[in-house]
Amino acid sequence: MEQIEHKYVEVAGLKLHVAEIGSGSSPAVVFLHGFPEIWYSWRHQMIAVAEAGFRAIAPDCRGYGLSDLPPEPEKASFSDLVADLLVLLDAISVPKTFLIAKDVGARVAYLFALLHPEKVSGIITLGVPFLPPAPLSFNLLLPEGAYVSRWQKPGRAEADFGRFDSKTVVRNVYILFSCSEIPTANENQEIMDIVDSSTPLPPWFTDEDLAVYGSLYEKSGFRFALQVPYRALYEDFDKTNAKVEAPALFIMGEKDYFLKFPGMEEYIKTEQAKNFVPKLKTVYLPEGSHFVQEQFPEQVNRLILDFLKSHI
Repeated sequence: MEQIEHKYVEVAGLKLHVAEIGSGSSPAVVFLHGFPEIWYSWRHQMIAVAEAGFRAIAPDCRGYGLSDLPPEPEKASFSDLVADLLVLLDAISVPKTFLIAKDVGARVAYLFALLHPEKVSGIITLGVPFLPPAPLSFNLLLPEGAYVSRWQKPGRAEADFGRFDSKTVVRNVYILFSCSEIPTANENQEIMDIVDSSTPLPPWFTDEDLAVYGSLYEKSGFRFALQVPYRALYEDFDKTNAKVEAPALFIMGEKDYFLKFPGMEEYIKTEQAKNFVPKLKTVYLPEGSHFVQEQFPEQVNRLILDFLKSHI
């Protein structure tokens, strides 16, 4: 971990924090995190790909971790993150890269590949497959108490989270998102109240890991994280030709609660995404949760390295 270097890159008037390891002349691999994650969620993968001869780059996206919060986070969109990535790659002299993305980052990675195919060598996503670049409607079918439904309502999550320190919020989300069911509260209950204070962390997530997350969210807060992804899910990208020609790998934990979203398991297991990403391969990890890259780093690293080496 001490070999990972940290710097700031100015993008659209914001200073974005970037973690990096590996030679600048090596093939680039950019890691895009999800929520409640930050660059640190890729710690195992960054070291593995760097040791294999790649340049590993993991930014905190705007509003997350050590990166600046934009002036009006409530107006932010996925398009902002796509635009940031384009400027960032130019700033750090990366003409073409592999994208490895999780959760929120998966949507950013595929949108980037659609808009800038010449800059993408290949794509790996974890937990979230390619989804057509249109407003996401499956969320409308979730119950009112589902975490997505609750967090889309301005003010409600802020009040819920505001009762706790950042470390406790991250702890609770990690516990909830490690389960195989969609986190859903009762009518008169908030999402944070689902987790009992005595519930242990997942065994692969240490107190030291939690401390890192807690300290970074102390800086950033959750304003941007609630906007993107949750309140920006209905963004329309006006992109009709949704075809990604780059080689792609999708890694899915079979105990990931995301499979329980309406229509998602059928969409994934019937490989409907191949209509949009013809060179897509899907791999399942039977015991994998939503945080499969932290839960099973050796298995995930092996899949990543096999993919990278076969598409250099």
